[in-house]
Amino acid sequence: MRVNSACVMAMQKVTQSCGLYWLQCAQRTCWNGHGFLQLNSPSVTFSAVRVDQHRHIRSLSHHNNESQAGKHLLLMTKRLCASSADRKCWSCGTSAPSFFCPACKLVQPPTKSSYFEIMDCDQMFSLDTQRLQKTYLQLQRSLHPDNFSQKTPTEQEYSAEQSALVNKAYRTLLKPLSRGLYMLELKGMHLEEGTDAAADPRLLMEVMEINEELADAQSHQEVDAIGRSMREKLSDLTEHINTTLKEGDLQSAKGLLAQMKYFANIEEKVKEKLSELAENA
Repeated sequence: MRVNSACVMAMQKVTQSCGLYWLQCAQRTCWNGHGFLQLNSPSVTFSAVRVDQHRHIRSLSHHNNESQAGKHLLLMTKRLCASSADRKCWSCGTSAPSFFCPACKLVQPPTKSSYFEIMDCDQMFSLDTQRLQKTYLQLQRSLHPDNFSQKTPTEQEYSAEQSALVNKAYRTLLKPLSRGLYMLELKGMHLEEGTDAAADPRLLMEVMEINEELADAQSHQEVDAIGRSMREKLSDLTEHINTTLKEGDLQSAKGLLAQMKYFANIEEKVKEKLSELAENA
């Protein structure tokens, strides 16, 4: 296999000048969901490589039509590096848009990036939660405060802040409801508290009846049946919300997320009721 020198040079420039974070962005820009992209006739494949601070990046191997692919990656490199020029390492002053400075290797203070950027995933409702969990574990292995107990107070502070931010980003993106609400927030929309009076009366009646049925349930079978029903409703709502967000219909997505909030609340009550029945058995 012949490795394209232009591609290798482009990735080296990303690694050396922009740090790991932007190399991940380059990966995400090229990734098509199947492990490779198509740039007309060429293809670029990714393979896992371990690098500093226990982070993982993707290395590139390229074949065919090297000039177009190399030019594409070089242009992308310049764009990503330029966008990170205003963020400097607090210690050595090197451009450091990632969690760690590529020069002195010190942990950096948190950025104002979105949770999707922090967790290195596309801003979409139907994201890959297994990949999200994998990224979360990798980040926490690198950023956990226990790793910095012998470091300077500044490093300890930044590692604690970064670790807490990663935790919050992971919890927010993990569940469909919180993920969808966060996507609305990024668009300047919020699901207001105390909006029961504005909800569909039929929905409120259905929710009230389910809550009464759950309160009266005396067996695991009865509670399990309610739980299955809630999971089916939430699954259907998840599909509909995904469609509306893809279409950019934020108002419809907001209404569906309001419904999801009711049924997700009942699902939590189902778990509590099952725990109570298990304790009293």
